[in-house]
Amino acid sequence: MFDSLSDKLDKAFHVLKGHGQITEVNVAETLKEVRRALVDADVNFKIAKNFTNTVKEKAIGQNVLKSLKPNQLMVKIVKDELTDLMGGDAEGVDLSGSPSVILMSGLQGSGKTTFSGKLANFLKTKKTRKPLLVACDVYRPAAIDQLHVVGEQINVEVFSNKEEKDPVKIAQGAIAHAKQNGHNVVILDTAGRLAIDEQMMNEISDIHKTIQPNETLFVVDAMTGQDAVNTAKAFNDVLDFDGVILTKLDGDTRGGAAISIKSVVNKPIKFIGTGEKMDAVDVFYPSRMADRILGMGDVVSLVERAQEQYDEEEARKLQKKIAKNKFGFDDFLSQIQQVKKMGSMKDLMGMIPGAGKMMKNMDIDDDAFKHIEAIIHSMTPKERANPNIINSSRKRRIGKGSGTSVQEVNQLLKQFSQMSKMMKMMQGGGGKKMMQMMQNMKQ
Repeated sequence: MFDSLSDKLDKAFHVLKGHGQITEVNVAETLKEVRRALVDADVNFKIAKNFTNTVKEKAIGQNVLKSLKPNQLMVKIVKDELTDLMGGDAEGVDLSGSPSVILMSGLQGSGKTTFSGKLANFLKTKKTRKPLLVACDVYRPAAIDQLHVVGEQINVEVFSNKEEKDPVKIAQGAIAHAKQNGHNVVILDTAGRLAIDEQMMNEISDIHKTIQPNETLFVVDAMTGQDAVNTAKAFNDVLDFDGVILTKLDGDTRGGAAISIKSVVNKPIKFIGTGEKMDAVDVFYPSRMADRILGMGDVVSLVERAQEQYDEEEARKLQKKIAKNKFGFDDFLSQIQQVKKMGSMKDLMGMIPGAGKMMKNMDIDDDAFKHIEAIIHSMTPKERANPNIINSSRKRRIGKGSGTSVQEVNQLLKQFSQMSKMMKMMQGGGGKKMMQMMQNMKQ
């Protein structure tokens, strides 16, 4: 996401390279490019203009800090202003109330039903809550069935009543059911339309007034750009919602909605959808998003994801195996599974500073490990435990069984051997030896 915007902003900052100070002349040229980049990313022109005017006021006349060059100082100012524009601080959902009621609103096709499931899964796994999903769409039977499928995927109960045609009564029945069955969060998935209409707004307004939810969230497809912002304003005028959820941020989006929606409706973006899987949801951190827009990566989120998958007991076992030189392909396979749980490879690469830029023209498949897993699965248990016994005939058999070539098998064995030696050196504190190994791997 934001690849095009990141590239254009990077080019804009290049204007300041080689200058000893930020002046009115060079800053004007830079900010003209910044404004153009924001408008191209589908940010409203007025917002883009106000943004660059604020940056200009803060930048002109500032002496360059000893550790910074003018273009670096400009990046810092733009980063701080982008963070403010997108909301400043991260905001969670209100989980007070017994049960806490969350009303989901949005147009049809925005990903509302799927995200209701993702939010339920997030609250269940990260906040140790017991959510109840509620099907309040009385017009589309497929929407009710879809929510049941989503509920089964994440093992969360779904409340529905196909006989009842009043969504308010369904919601009231669901809250009563939640109280009786120990559910402390109720997520109401309401009906969407292909466009905003009076009937839709009256209906969701009635639900809102009657139920008085703890939290009302507006779900919008980030790929719709400026239309997303306009739709958010229309819904906010009726519902006065508490926050925004941006879905499909992993798609071919220009990012304008993420940047400008807060300044239009004055409501925070609370969550973002970053993929199709039920765990592909992130709390929205404006400062981290600003870092990613400016090509700085998002190391904090990467570390958080790694920590979620970190198993202390498994790490201890692995440490002992490395020390005894018994690290095998089964252990390697286990490590691959943990990395895959962290999210899509493209998303993970975007969190590493500089990596997103280096790999922007590469198509990083979510099945990046597929051929490695196939090769390992084609080995016998004995071969996985003792890779040194894999001779030429075994390599041919493994290649044939995995649908790969002998060269690919050789490449994996070589990489595995180098990685094993590196891990052994790290255990023994051999830093110099490890640096030498890394140099050899580059050649």
